[in-house]
Amino acid sequence: MTQLIHEDMKDDLLSRGFSRRQMMRAALMFSGAAATALSLNTELAFAQDEDEAAKNMVRIGSNECWTGPMAPGLKAGNAAFVNSNRYSPNGEAGQLIKAIATVENVPEDHIGTYPGSGEILSRTVVAFCSPTKGFVQPDPSYDSPQRVAKFLQVPISYVPLTSDYRHDVKAMLAANPNAGVYYVVNPNNPTGTMTPMAEIEWLVDNKPAGSIVLIDEAYIHWSKDYPNNTATHLVRAGKDVVLTRTFSKVFGMAGARVGYVMARPDLVKKVAVYDRGNGPSIPTTACATASLTQAALIAARRKEMWDNRAMTVDFLTKRGLKVIGPSEGNMIMVDWKTKSAKEMGAIYKAQGVQIAGPRWPSWPTVGRISIGNKADMEAFINASSKILT
Repeated sequence: MTQLIHEDMKDDLLSRGFSRRQMMRAALMFSGAAATALSLNTELAFAQDEDEAAKNMVRIGSNECWTGPMAPGLKAGNAAFVNSNRYSPNGEAGQLIKAIATVENVPEDHIGTYPGSGEILSRTVVAFCSPTKGFVQPDPSYDSPQRVAKFLQVPISYVPLTSDYRHDVKAMLAANPNAGVYYVVNPNNPTGTMTPMAEIEWLVDNKPAGSIVLIDEAYIHWSKDYPNNTATHLVRAGKDVVLTRTFSKVFGMAGARVGYVMARPDLVKKVAVYDRGNGPSIPTTACATASLTQAALIAARRKEMWDNRAMTVDFLTKRGLKVIGPSEGNMIMVDWKTKSAKEMGAIYKAQGVQIAGPRWPSWPTVGRISIGNKADMEAFINASSKILT
């Protein structure tokens, strides 16, 4: 199995204390085996399980955008598809990196593109964790990277959120003062809550030498202070951070699979050792490039989501339910109190509405609702009026 990983990767894993068995697991993960890849990507796994049953339902369970790619992106993607007999007809990959560099004010050699940010999260865990350098994450939070850590038998530390649902960065450092990766999701998934940048900066400045802070900004475009609340300044300052973004959310490209990493060039290179050279397809790359600069369309989608989220939160709070927050993502978490998230998922399903089921063991009665368009949320409210009696 180890022949599936090249020599640089094999030597690095051995030098960091990985056993032959763990190397076999890494080889399986990077072999492109679809079942393994899917099982390590939480949203994809749940979405595949739910899609068939949800075809005729209101689908607000997977934090997807309620609409597809932006019109300029579709136009660019279609044009690129016509020329997809060429591996790179017009240098699309380079154009996307240039666009990211311009929008984010980050040098081009600090950027790498991948088929979704999940690819980056997985490879970062392998690149910086080991049997002695564990993985630390908030709880609850997005669990795809910890699935990779568990699969590779890397030590994992789970740290509860604070009482106001921030990452408890000091407790994260205390949980494992010698970890390889400290994972920060901002806004957090599933809560949508923000951790102040000053606290993230404290973690970056106080973590052990040789480790990195993995900052996942999948939902940052939905937050009210974007673009003034991102961690790109830490990348520009050359800090030990790996920052990930995705086109799956505000850009409506979850199925297209495009993401990017921003980090110091040596960190970008280290993450890149653990891939198979597969970037996003040329048409999706072109679509992403054309979408990234659509400031007016991004603003319109933000406003639409904010309005629909506010309407939903207002309804639920008036019904006496606790809504975790404040959420700055395209999701909210609701404490159902007397019923489990699994039970409530089944109850809503019977009403033709798909919400997220039981994904967070530490919060068994709390469920996540993704924010869709106005019709989606009105359908949710109508179903809730029947259910919450």
